[in-house]
Amino acid sequence: MRVLALVALLSMTVFAPPAHAASVVEVPSFGPNPGNLKMFRHVPDGLPAGSPLVVVLHGCTQDAGYGTSSGWVSLAGRMGFAVVLPQQQSANNLNKCFNWFQAADTARGQGEAASIASMVARVKADHGTGRTFATGLSAGGGMTSALLAAYPDVYSGGGVVAGLPAGCATTVIDAFGCMNPGRNLTPAQWGDKVRAASSHRGPWPTMTVWHGTADHTVVAANQREIVEQWTDVHGTDATADVTDTVSSYPRATYFNNAGSPVVRSHTVTGMGHGQPVDPGGSPQQCGTATAYVLDVNACAAYHLAQEWSL
Repeated sequence: MRVLALVALLSMTVFAPPAHAASVVEVPSFGPNPGNLKMFRHVPDGLPAGSPLVVVLHGCTQDAGYGTSSGWVSLAGRMGFAVVLPQQQSANNLNKCFNWFQAADTARGQGEAASIASMVARVKADHGTGRTFATGLSAGGGMTSALLAAYPDVYSGGGVVAGLPAGCATTVIDAFGCMNPGRNLTPAQWGDKVRAASSHRGPWPTMTVWHGTADHTVVAANQREIVEQWTDVHGTDATADVTDTVSSYPRATYFNNAGSPVVRSHTVTGMGHGQPVDPGGSPQQCGTATAYVLDVNACAAYHLAQEWSL
């Protein structure tokens, strides 16, 4: 079953729709690139200085088109923020997965994490962007966790969709067990992995998790472990302070000692492995359903943008 789970993750295929494709441009040279990644970006015309920036990370076998199918590119124009779209190359990973399980690619100043930091610095230099967030699906979700741990001074918050906790794996073999059945550590053990990833001691990025209850590729146990990791980092417990629903799905919110929401968890009942979207023309709708981008009447990108006050 573990082998099948990894094969399923590595076989994800998304066909990006043509909408907004012309507004996503490649940046061939963006600074130090030790991870050998490609950079794409979307900056709406006339974007004011100080506007937010969102790093959007695709899953395995996907590419920068994930930013369009997930809804992030269209939201950027509607809400006024910039988007960075790192793209993996098959020379780094045969299935174009971000190497969330390799220490050489997730440590601060190294590999893919450092390349993405260069992309963020380039957009900030070119456009004067302000608060920065990261989000990603599956392997991109795993890399999102790693980025928040390695660069907590860069990111104000993260959104992990069907992903994994920071530091869950350091080898491909470890990755099998993290994906399914998941790795069960104490909140303090998870929190220590984040604290060990940099010399930063706060304030910490917020964390939001989206996960389907029927995900058998990256099982929903990872959702719980991410919540435990980041509530511990923020010095609070993993008992929700507020529970409600968003687009009819359960959401749990965890506050720090100052009363600020620092961790949120969205549970998409019955959803398998993928990115939640809600195609349509209303303000809360976004995204295009395709393989592993799933129409569940809830657009995760929109709700993340709302929670981040983009």
